[in-house]
Amino acid sequence: MVKLTGAVLAGGRATRMGGQDKGLVLLNGKPLWRHVASRLLPQVNSLVISANRNIELYQQSGFSVITDRLADFPGPLAGMLSVMQAVESEWFLFCPCDTPNIPSDVASRLQAAINDAPAAWVNDGQRDHPTLCLVNRRVAPLLEAYLASGERRVMVFLRQAGGHAVLFSDGAQCFANVNTPDDLEKWQMK
Repeated sequence: MVKLTGAVLAGGRATRMGGQDKGLVLLNGKPLWRHVASRLLPQVNSLVISANRNIELYQQSGFSVITDRLADFPGPLAGMLSVMQAVESEWFLFCPCDTPNIPSDVASRLQAAINDAPAAWVNDGQRDHPTLCLVNRRVAPLLEAYLASGERRVMVFLRQAGGHAVLFSDGAQCFANVNTPDDLEKWQMK
């Protein structure tokens, strides 16, 4: 078991959620990011939040809050790079703030299947979830160059870096996202 930093990715524009800060949207009385954090905490050695708005609200949690070093919400890869540049850790488990039901063994299963790769992400048997990924800090220079070239696609980068998917077909429902107000309504009181 390697030392692992968990990072909740809450730095996006959330356009499908009407522009609200998705991490702060309440699900059953608790902000979405807190659902994710409570699932991640038992699986990691430390936890940080990647956010670009409402920084003070996230800081009230007591966790370190890391903002993107690149301007204009350039996507999850920018958040990942900023976390890797700000935190001394060899391995990072990134999870989007809108996936409140991640399994309690996602970290151990990704670690067990990563082999010598620098990155691995979840595949639920039907689709990839590249922002729910285990990443080694050695990809940071590659990621910096990739973003500087204007690219933003997470899957393309992870594949180029030598990463691979890990199958979680036994729990596809654990990776459902809360992307829209309708999704949120369906999740309430589940």
